[in-house]
Amino acid sequence: MAAGGSQSLTSGRQQLDCKDLHAYLRSLSPAILDKLYDNPATCLAVFRELLPLSKHYVMRVVFVDQPISKTAISSWVSNQHQQEHNQAARVLSDLRIWHDRTLPGGLAGWVLNPVFRNNLKTALLGGGQSWSSADNLGSDKHSRDIEFLDSYAKERWECILHFLVDSRGVDGLSKDIATVVTSSGLMKMHENKARPVITPAGFQFLLLDTPSQVWHFMLQYLETAKKRGLDIVTALSFLFQLSFSKLGKDYSTDGMSEAQLQLLQHLRELGLVFQRKRSSKRYYPTRLAINMASGLSKMGTQSSSKSDGYIIIETNYRINAYTNSDLEIKILGLFCEMLYRFPNLSVAQLTRSSVQCAIDHGITAEQILHYLRAHAHPDMLTKTPVIPSVISDQIRLWELERDRIHYSDGVLYNQFLSVKDFELLRDYAKDLGVLIYDNSVKRVIIVKQSGHDEVKRFWKRQRNQSNN
Repeated sequence: MAAGGSQSLTSGRQQLDCKDLHAYLRSLSPAILDKLYDNPATCLAVFRELLPLSKHYVMRVVFVDQPISKTAISSWVSNQHQQEHNQAARVLSDLRIWHDRTLPGGLAGWVLNPVFRNNLKTALLGGGQSWSSADNLGSDKHSRDIEFLDSYAKERWECILHFLVDSRGVDGLSKDIATVVTSSGLMKMHENKARPVITPAGFQFLLLDTPSQVWHFMLQYLETAKKRGLDIVTALSFLFQLSFSKLGKDYSTDGMSEAQLQLLQHLRELGLVFQRKRSSKRYYPTRLAINMASGLSKMGTQSSSKSDGYIIIETNYRINAYTNSDLEIKILGLFCEMLYRFPNLSVAQLTRSSVQCAIDHGITAEQILHYLRAHAHPDMLTKTPVIPSVISDQIRLWELERDRIHYSDGVLYNQFLSVKDFELLRDYAKDLGVLIYDNSVKRVIIVKQSGHDEVKRFWKRQRNQSNN
């Protein structure tokens, strides 16, 4: 097989690359992954997000030190579920949770990563050192309840969103966090403005739900961690530990390094933790931190609670927004024409030009509909469908008028020596969600540029195994 060069299929539209937890971990080097697994909280967080069948395999071999043949493991599922078996096994291999081993007699087998095994057993069975210094803190005369923590987290996180829509400038943001925003592709410098302006990817970021926004932003933060002298393993391990914290409980900063304390200050600025003042010896993880590393297998699919809903949509394309939030009004203005604003009520209109303007900035019809559903007023949620069909159908039609062809970057793979090789690589790319196009007659596939390295590594492993 020959892997062709990058085939330019882009229209210049900037897309938001929202990796889930496992996709991000697969992008890390084997050395970093092995260091990450030397922490019980990390192993438990990774295990929590595995496919159900992958979890089953791990639990069956976690107390087995010897390699187990691949044939024996594949026999644990029936023949009609071999595709699920292949996917589950591939995930464990890609994440280096288990390794290939050759058994006596030349049989191929798998053995659980010993570092992962030991730390997962510690997490599941107890033992080892405490993940956080929460003991001997005593009572806190300045303790905060959950209601306060939720309010604080929302206020701090909205500073990032206000910065994106240019409603407050840089107020409330440190230089480090503002740099992460501008270097992440969410904003860019404009020749006619003194400060960065939002990009198409930034528009899409605003339409994500809050847990997805936090996870995506933290990935960008980790990308720039080295420049601040912060070890990525230390940062990720601390984030995973926070995800297992108890909401409303305080934790001690004793024993934290200078780099960890700096990270804590950034998390405090983002609303992931509350610390009364920088010199305080205790902090409170908020709901943003606790929910960040859980449920990330499907990015952008979580919706707001019913109590957050403020939008009522009429069949005449008018939107009534019962909110005083400048931020929520600004976001509606991304794809609506704002008509009136009163105390606690703003009125907007969905128009062909406003929707197509949003589409030109990279927002899709489905993202608009997702946002409207996620923030629908409780009265709207009693209806089926939540959004009137005439509205949802028209938004999609307006998108089709403007965006009849979808372009994306891709890498071409062709000249496969056999149909088996073609199908193997095609199925792997499809499982990863990076397959753009395939033609079984010409034995050609095109994968997303973002998935090329991973597909290429998989193919090399297959070639090496076949050569051996």
